[in-house]
Amino acid sequence: MTEHDSSPAAQHPPAPLVVAASLVAVQGMALLMVAALEVAATTEERRSLGLSTAVFFTGYGVLLLVGAAALWRRAGWARGLVLLTQLITLGLAWTLRDQVAVALGLAVVALVALAGVVHPATTEALAHADAHADDRADGQE
Repeated sequence: MTEHDSSPAAQHPPAPLVVAASLVAVQGMALLMVAALEVAATTEERRSLGLSTAVFFTGYGVLLLVGAAALWRRAGWARGLVLLTQLITLGLAWTLRDQVAVALGLAVVALVALAGVVHPATTEALAHADAHADDRADGQE
């Protein structure tokens, strides 16, 4: 495939990849909102905990947004980040199982994102993009 390949597969990522990247971006934005709420709710008595928690959620939220963008651009490294995050989210959903609506929401998002990342079309798109990147690195454009 050349840099000017105009096939639909070369121009647009597959739908499962788009869904997964979109859900990860939503998760990243949600973590940034949690960080902002944590700062807003921080009191003098729990300043250290509140601020450290906000820094953690901000960092992880930014990391997820970067991962979502990388996944959209078909960077293979983003797949591991997304898989790990969804497994953590499933564990969190299990922990919050007494709050059924929250647990169900977390589990559904994580399972759909997982399905999108492991879908054969996504796997092929990421492998093809990695192979193309290897060709460029070897000067075989």
